Amino acid sequence: MAHRASNGRKMFVTVLYIVTVCSGVPISDLLDRASQHSDKLHSLSTTLTHELDSHFPAIGRMVMPRPSVCHTSSLQTPSDKEQALQVPDADLLSLARSLLQAWVDPLGILSSSAYTLPHLAQSKLLNKIQELQEQSKSLGDGLNVLSGKMDQAAQTIYSLPYRGGNDIGQDKLAKLNKFHFLLSCFRRDSHKIDSFLKVLRCRAAKLQPHLC
Repeated sequence: MAHRASNGRKMFVTVLYIVTVCSGVPISDLLDRASQHSDKLHSLSTTLTHELDSHFPAIGRMVMPRPSVCHTSSLQTPSDKEQALQVPDADLLSLARSLLQAWVDPLGILSSSAYTLPHLAQSKLLNKIQELQEQSKSLGDGLNVLSGKMDQAAQTIYSLPYRGGNDIGQDKLAKLNKFHFLLSCFRRDSHKIDSFLKVLRCRAAKLQPHLC
């Protein structure tokens, strides 16, 4: 699965580079590809969260940190579509790229810790976390290409360092708790990224705001 995901990532980035240098291809096509990729990323993170829920103790949900504690919460982002529609294209792309960059290390921690997770579907979770890494890296590479087609503001990457440590704890509940929390945070951010790219795609296609 990881090999197929890697091939898919390479193909996605290669196509973006080829399309970018072709002057006759509109940026709307590039954004359409990126939006499709972000949709897959969010869908995968949602599936993973639901699968983990099936073996997550009820008490764990009670003690899990609130979303406001996510390491990316300090980044000021639009709270809904109406707000996103007011943000310039380059700034929206900058926010999406910043969120993706902020998850490089945490996704690595999830991947390296998944094999120790006390979960009946441990190997399945590990494979999907690795696929999540590949999908995220692929989308990030594609957005780097797209940023070169926009205003300088699109090049801005906000620093959102993860300071949660390199492991997910020792005892069973602590492992499940931190793993679930990180995955929930990523699911939330992947939804933001997908929403921002869909707004950009909508604008590039010159659709009316109510259709976005």
